[in-house]
Amino acid sequence: MRNITVSVDDDTYRQSRIRAAELDTSVSALVRSFLERLVRDRSGGSGARGPDAETEGERRGRLLDEVFEDICATRSGFRAGDNLSREALHDRHAVR
Repeated sequence: MRNITVSVDDDTYRQSRIRAAELDTSVSALVRSFLERLVRDRSGGSGARGPDAETEGERRGRLLDEVFEDICATRSGFRAGDNLSREALHDRHAVR
């Protein structure tokens, strides 16, 4: 594993330490996760599909998995109070 040095302003550093603590991880782990996603999500630019290119369905599945991982990582989950009422759920005027 290689080490890298990153310079950030004091407020960004402080906020990242706080956020990492909330997620029960380290700033290094957050940066590593970000860089891994950056490399994994690289589109290649030309639009040509290579042997390792993911399909649209695979991409959507991966994104869905990432959302669930983020929900579990923050330990927030879903709360019953977040659910819409039946009337709000079927209110067609609200979505226009």
